[in-house]
Amino acid sequence: MKRILIVEDVDLNRDLLTQILEESFSLLIATDGQSGLDVAERERPDLILLDLSLPVLDGWEVARRLKASPRTRDIPVIALTAHAMRDDDLRAREAGCDGYIAKPIDEDLLMATLASLLGPA
Repeated sequence: MKRILIVEDVDLNRDLLTQILEESFSLLIATDGQSGLDVAERERPDLILLDLSLPVLDGWEVARRLKASPRTRDIPVIALTAHAMRDDDLRAREAGCDGYIAKPIDEDLLMATLASLLGPA
């Protein structure tokens, strides 16, 4: 079973993602940016869902560090964020994200994005 790391500090968003994904994927959870980096380095998940507005270390910096590290640079990172301003998608990609999904989360778009990066669940 593919493993996905969810890096999200808001309980409601984490719970929603867990409900959507738990039957198809093994989930790892981190609630701040630094914990997300630590879990990614230690566990090397197949994909990371990364909120960009995080405590301790924001998602923009987490994405940059993930892509700079030889241990994690090949892990696909999808920005899941309420940052839906013009050019935020481009900024997320420049920081190292491989995908971008604005909140509120569209379940069909999420699953299609995961399938495109991981193959069928």
